[in-house]
Amino acid sequence: MYVGTVSVFTWNKPSQDTFQTVTMKLIPRRATGASWSCLTLAFLLVLCCCHIVSILGQKSESALTVVENTEEDDGVVGDEEEEVAVDEDGGDLEVVQPTEEWQTLKPGQAVPAGSHVRLNLQTGQREVRLGEEKLKYWTQEHREKEEIQSLFNPDELKQALKKMKEDLNPVTKDTDQQDSVASRFRPIEELKRDLAQLDLQVETDVQIMRRLLDQFNSSNSTTEQKLSILQELEYLVHQVDNAQTLCSMGGLQLVLDGLNSSDFRLQENSAFVLGSAVSSNPAVQVKVVESGALQTLLTILATTQPLRVKKKVLFAVASLLRNFPYAQRHFLSHGGLQVLSELFRADGGGVLRTRIVTMLYDMISEKELISQAGLDPMLDASHEERVRQYARVSLQGELLEKGWCSLVPQLLESTEHDYREKALRALLAMAPVCSDQYRSDSSLLGSLHSLKHQYQEMIQSEMILGEESGYFVEIVDLIDALQVKMK
Repeated sequence: MYVGTVSVFTWNKPSQDTFQTVTMKLIPRRATGASWSCLTLAFLLVLCCCHIVSILGQKSESALTVVENTEEDDGVVGDEEEEVAVDEDGGDLEVVQPTEEWQTLKPGQAVPAGSHVRLNLQTGQREVRLGEEKLKYWTQEHREKEEIQSLFNPDELKQALKKMKEDLNPVTKDTDQQDSVASRFRPIEELKRDLAQLDLQVETDVQIMRRLLDQFNSSNSTTEQKLSILQELEYLVHQVDNAQTLCSMGGLQLVLDGLNSSDFRLQENSAFVLGSAVSSNPAVQVKVVESGALQTLLTILATTQPLRVKKKVLFAVASLLRNFPYAQRHFLSHGGLQVLSELFRADGGGVLRTRIVTMLYDMISEKELISQAGLDPMLDASHEERVRQYARVSLQGELLEKGWCSLVPQLLESTEHDYREKALRALLAMAPVCSDQYRSDSSLLGSLHSLKHQYQEMIQSEMILGEESGYFVEIVDLIDALQVKMK
């Protein structure tokens, strides 16, 4: 009987880490019988099984250890990989970070899950590289980040997990943040005590205004000191609450006394404080009108005063009348338009004329806006009251009666583009009551024709130079709109 060749793989010592092949050849023997051949074959099979069992029972000192990769939870372990637990008693584990190239593993080294490990039969060494899935997304940035840390200590991992739990606790985090912010600032009472020791004093706006009023009313205060006090008050009353507090302290009477002063500097600064206090402040506007300040302001405008005083007084009047129909009615009933018309005729430079025309345009425009908004049925009762109050202000009728239809066109003679623009806007706003006089005013017709031709040439010149001409185009549009109204 002929018996073939049997190959058995053996694993030498762990230091060699290589497979060897033991080949046993069964030699045919014709002299023996079938029973001897079967006995020999059974003996050889038993011998092979014992050798294999002894190999599997041995523990390699360089056994490969696989650790869980915390950065890749979805890593796929290949057929050649084995996942085992990390023995914490073993101390620090050196984790090899695989790359796209094969690298040799040393005894005691661990690799992340998902790595590709093979046994090199030629060298007897274990080699590792990135798995197929990771290899697709491997970049230089990942290499640099993963090369920074190659050793993981169990204590360090525990500290990191503890810190993560603390960061996830919002209550503790917010409390610590508040404590950190509070530690950087000191209580106001403590600051006051420290400043008191330095002979410094912390004052609120109310305390400052009280101190300024006391100094202003002091008999020892000079004119220069009073001027300085008024400048400080003007800065403070821009805030709505401060302006109302100043009135409740009696500061309004102080401002009125300054308006009635014989020193034009005190008049100028007092009017400046008054105008700033009433700007967009209805509560102060009411108190100022009830105090009779409007009559005082009109008196100053009607008398001979320096230009700088009249400019500040006009500012105060315009601020008082803006969005306040009650004050506008008092202005008209006390001959305000007559005072402004005389001031308009007396002003040769055009500075006061421009301010007057702008104020009249604002009054006309806000009344029209209120009337148009009154068509909305969803508005509240307070708006209806405002519409009713504006209806009692007969501004355009007063403008026609006081001759403003012929006064405003005179501002077109100015060489300033801004003055002309404001005059054109006012003329358009007054067109419903002044259109008949516009048509009969040959001077106005000639001015409009001349200005239109002038601005059209300027637009063409700027277009040739490649400059913006939007402002001049707007002026031409105003002229065209006014000419349409006059037809």
